[in-house]
Amino acid sequence: MDGLDPGNVFLADCPARLAVEVIADKWAVVVLWGLNDGPRRHSELITLIGGISKKVLTQTLRRLQANGLVDRQDFGGVPPRVEYELTDLGRTLMGPVRMLTMWAEENGEAVLAAQEGG
Repeated sequence: MDGLDPGNVFLADCPARLAVEVIADKWAVVVLWGLNDGPRRHSELITLIGGISKKVLTQTLRRLQANGLVDRQDFGGVPPRVEYELTDLGRTLMGPVRMLTMWAEENGEAVLAAQEGG
């Protein structure tokens, strides 16, 4: 094993639990995936993701930035030009996110069927 005690990984003060809480947010993985192909502006992410409000996207980006997964680059100008991109740490999540995406594609219909009661 990698040195983690599986019985203690999700205790309240465990760094692993804190890291999982960051990406367990409804929009976090979607936003990270949206940045997978390179830097994007706020408006590009809104269009790419769909269904997310500007306010929620801003909150999600700030949270991901505060946790070292996303970097914000302000180029100034009028109107202001800001881009977001994955940090090195954020890029380390893309492998697990790909695996989660594959699982979701393979099992999405089964999850929907279970939600509908059968």
